[in-house]
Amino acid sequence: MNYKRIKPRKIYEEVAEAIMDMIKAGDLKPGDKLDSVQQLAENFQVGRSAVREALSALRAMGLVEMHQGEGTYVREFNSNMLKLPVQIAVLMKKDDVKNLLEVRRILEVGAVEAAASRRTAEQLSEIKEALEKMKNANDEELGEEADFRFHMAIARASQNDLLISLMNNVSEMMFTTMRETRRLWLYSEKSTLGRLTLEHASIYEAIEQRDGARAQKLLLQHLQSVEDVLMEYFQEIEM
Repeated sequence: MNYKRIKPRKIYEEVAEAIMDMIKAGDLKPGDKLDSVQQLAENFQVGRSAVREALSALRAMGLVEMHQGEGTYVREFNSNMLKLPVQIAVLMKKDDVKNLLEVRRILEVGAVEAAASRRTAEQLSEIKEALEKMKNANDEELGEEADFRFHMAIARASQNDLLISLMNNVSEMMFTTMRETRRLWLYSEKSTLGRLTLEHASIYEAIEQRDGARAQKLLLQHLQSVEDVLMEYFQEIEM
C-alpha cells in the first residue's frame, strides 16, 4: 500500500492562515491596520521573519497591502481569495527565484535580439502599447499586467514559435516575480516606478531602432535590477 507523504507545515503558513481566519471571521476588515511585525511576532509567539513571510504571502494573495512608513492594511478583496490555500499564493523561495531569473536571461535576452531584427510594425506597436499602459497605469494591478504583456510581446516579436512556447510555460511564475518585484520596489521607494518605466522604455527604443546588441544589454541590466530587489528582500526576511 502506498501512503501519501505528509509535508510539515511551515510557521509562516500557520501565521498567514491565522490572519486569514481573522479576516474571514470579520475581526479584521478592509481598511483595518494590522499590528506591527514586532507586535504580531509577540502575539503569535514566532520570529519576525515568519511574520514577514506570512504578510508577503497575504500580499501575494491580494488580501493586504503595505504602505511605506505606515504599516500593513487589509485590502478590499474578492471573497474567493479566502478559499485559496496559502501555499498556492506564497512567494517563491530564494532558489526558485534565482533559477527563474536565470531562465529569463536565457530566453528573454535571445528573444529581444531576435525581436529587434525581426519585429514587424504591428508587433512593435504591440510592445509600445504595453509600454504606454505601464506609463499610464493608475493602479498596481494594471501596471503589473502591462509589465507582463510588454515582455510577452517581445517574445512574440521574435517570431520563434518554440521560444514563445517556452516563455508561455514559465509565464505564470514570471508574472508572480514581476508583480512582487514591482510592489517591493514601490514599497521601498516610490520614485523607482519612474526608473522601472524608463528601463522598459529604453528597451523599446532599442527594438524600434533594430539595435539587437543594445536591446540585449538593456534587458540584462533590467533583469539584474530585478534580481537585486528580490535578493535584498530575501536578505531582510532571513535576518
